[in-house]
Amino acid sequence: MSKKVLMVVTSHSKINNEKETGIWLSEFAEAYVEFNKQGYDVTVASPLGGMAPIDPNSIDGSTPQEMIEMKEILQNTNKIEDIHFSEYDAVFLPGGHGTMYDLPNNLKLQTVIRDLYEANKIVAAVCHGPAGLVGVTLSNGQPLVAGKQVNAFTDAEEKEAGMDQMMPFLLESKLRELGAHFVTATNWNSHVEVDGNLITGQNPQSTLAVVHAVIEKLA
Repeated sequence: MSKKVLMVVTSHSKINNEKETGIWLSEFAEAYVEFNKQGYDVTVASPLGGMAPIDPNSIDGSTPQEMIEMKEILQNTNKIEDIHFSEYDAVFLPGGHGTMYDLPNNLKLQTVIRDLYEANKIVAAVCHGPAGLVGVTLSNGQPLVAGKQVNAFTDAEEKEAGMDQMMPFLLESKLRELGAHFVTATNWNSHVEVDGNLITGQNPQSTLAVVHAVIEKLA
C-alpha cells in the first residue's frame, strides 16, 4: 500500500489591511511534487477548508509555470476537522507567514500532531510551518519541541525580510522558549534538522531537504 501524507496549509490571508499573506507557494508545490513522484497518497487540509490563500510575494517572473498551475490544488482543501488522521504516515507543514496566525492556535491540529508523533509517525515542517508545532503538548505534559534539535525561519531572517515587527511572535524565539535546541544556519541557506521522527527546515531553500528526509524515513 502507498504511504499517506497529510499536508496542512494555512487559511490566513492578511497580516493587516495593506499586506496580504498566505502559503509560500514553492514550499507547498515542491513538496507536493516530490511526494507524488514517490507514489504517495497526498491529502491537503487547512483550518477552514476550501480555498487556501497564497502569499502574492511567493510568485514572480521566475516562478515556473508548472508551479503556478499547482495553485489549483489549493482551491478546495479539506477541513482539518474532517480528516481521519490515524490513516496517515506523515504530516507535513509548509510555511508562509499566514501559518503564524492560525496554526499555533488550532486545537485539532495540535491533537493530530501529538497523536501521530506518539504513534511513531513522521512530523515535518519547513520555514514558518513549525509555527504549527508551538502549541503541541505531548501526553507527558511536555512541549513536543522540548529537548529536540529543531530549526525554522530564524529571527535574523525575519528581520532581514523586514517582517519581524509585523509578526505575532518570532518563531525562533518561541521555539527556544519552549525548550527546543534551535540550530541555525546562514540566512537563506538550505538547512534541515532530523531528531527522530521530527524533521524541520529553516527556510524556503530547505524545502526539498526536508521532503527528502521525510521520504527517507518513510522508506
